[in-house]
Amino acid sequence: MVTRVLLVLAILFGQAAHAELVIEVTQGRQSALPIAVVPFEWNGALGLPEDISSIVNNDLGSSGYFRTLDRSLMLATPHTPAEVKYVDWQRLKQDYLVVGQITSDEGGYAVEFQVLDVHQQRTLIHHRVKGAATQLRDLAHYISDHIFGQLTGIPGVFSTKMVYVTTNRERSRFNLNFADADGAREQLIFRSDQPILSPAWSPDGKKVAYVSFENGQSEIYFQELATGQREKVVAWDGSNSGPSFSPDGTKLAFVHSRLGNPDIYVMDLNTRKAERLTSHYGIDTEPQWMVDGRHILFTSSRAGGPQIYKLDTVDSSVERVTFEGRYNARARMTADGRKMVYVHGNGDQFHIASQDMESGRVRILTRDTNLDESPSVAPNGSMVIYAATEKDRSILAAVSVDGEVKFRLPSRFGDVREPAWSPILN
Repeated sequence: MVTRVLLVLAILFGQAAHAELVIEVTQGRQSALPIAVVPFEWNGALGLPEDISSIVNNDLGSSGYFRTLDRSLMLATPHTPAEVKYVDWQRLKQDYLVVGQITSDEGGYAVEFQVLDVHQQRTLIHHRVKGAATQLRDLAHYISDHIFGQLTGIPGVFSTKMVYVTTNRERSRFNLNFADADGAREQLIFRSDQPILSPAWSPDGKKVAYVSFENGQSEIYFQELATGQREKVVAWDGSNSGPSFSPDGTKLAFVHSRLGNPDIYVMDLNTRKAERLTSHYGIDTEPQWMVDGRHILFTSSRAGGPQIYKLDTVDSSVERVTFEGRYNARARMTADGRKMVYVHGNGDQFHIASQDMESGRVRILTRDTNLDESPSVAPNGSMVIYAATEKDRSILAAVSVDGEVKFRLPSRFGDVREPAWSPILN
C-alpha cells in the first residue's frame, strides 16, 4: 500500500526555530515492549536533512509503551527482512525489529519499512509511504503512528501538534508557540508584552483561540495557523476568558464577567450571537465541552470552593461532578468520554487527577511535580500534558492516563505553560 503524506499545516508568518522543548522520559511502563529501529538505508549522493529512523526510535521510546534499543548495541544493521538474522535480535532480547529503505521519488522521498516479529520470525507490517522533500519529519511521525497503532491498538499521536505559552521574565514578553508533539519545529504564532492565556484548538486543527490582554483587558481571538490571520471574537466590556470550541466547531463556550460575577456563555459561531447559560452569585469559569456536544464541564465556587460541575446547554440544568478534595478545577475529557482529567488540590499541593465518569473513582496521576496546572489530553486519550513548577520555573510535563508513563518537556529558554494538544490532523 502506498500513502501520500500531505503537509498538514504550513506556518507562513514566522521563522522556524530550534526546538525549545526536549522530551525527557522519567518513567515508562514495566510492560514496555522491546523494539529495535535499525537505521534506514539511503544510497543518495548527499546526506538526508533528517534521520527518519532516529525520529521513529525517539517517538516510540518517548511513548512509554516501547523500550527502544540503542544503536550502539546492535549486532547488525539489516535493511530488508531477507538480511535479518533473527538469532542476533533474540540474543538482544528484542520482541520487534523495524527495518527500512529510503529512496528518491518525484522530487521527494519514499520510505518502505517492515516491522518484524523476532520470536515468530515473520513480517507483521509492510508499508510504503511518500512525501515531499520538506516532509521527512512528517514521514517519520507518520511511520511512528502506523507502527504504534498496529502494535498497541491505540491511534498514534506523534503527528499531532501542541500550542503553549512561553514567558521571558526579564523582558516581560509572552509568546504563543506552535510545535510538533515532540517539541521540534517550534514556530511563533503570536507575541505580546501582555499575558496570553488559555489557547484552545478548533476541532479541525486549522485555528486556535486564545485570550490576549494587548488592549488593556482580556479579549478572545481566533488565529488561523496557515495564514496567521487574527480575528477578535469576544471583546465585551469586562473580562472575557476560557474559550472552548464545541466538538462540531459551530459553537464557542467562554466566560464573561461584566459586573464582577463570571458566568458561562455560548456563542453560535455562524451568527455570532451569544447566550448566557449560568447565572449564579458564585464564580463560574473554565468551560470545557463534553464529547456529546450537549454538556459543558466548568469550575464553580458555588459550593464554597472550586469544584467541577456539568451544565446541560439545552435546559441549563447543573449537576456537581467532583466531591473528593477541597479544590478541583480545569476539567478536560478523554476522547471516548470515559474519563475526566483535572487539577486536584488539598492544602498547598496541586496535582493532576483522573476520574472515571461512570464509577466516580478518582486517581491521582502526578505526585513528583509541584503546582500542577492546565492539563490537556492527547486526542487518543492516552496521555495528559500539563504545566508544573520545578526549581522556581514552569515546565511542561506529561503523564499517561493510567499513571504509568511520565516524561518532561522543559524549555531551554524561560518558562512554559498553558499547553494545548491538537486533535488528530488529517
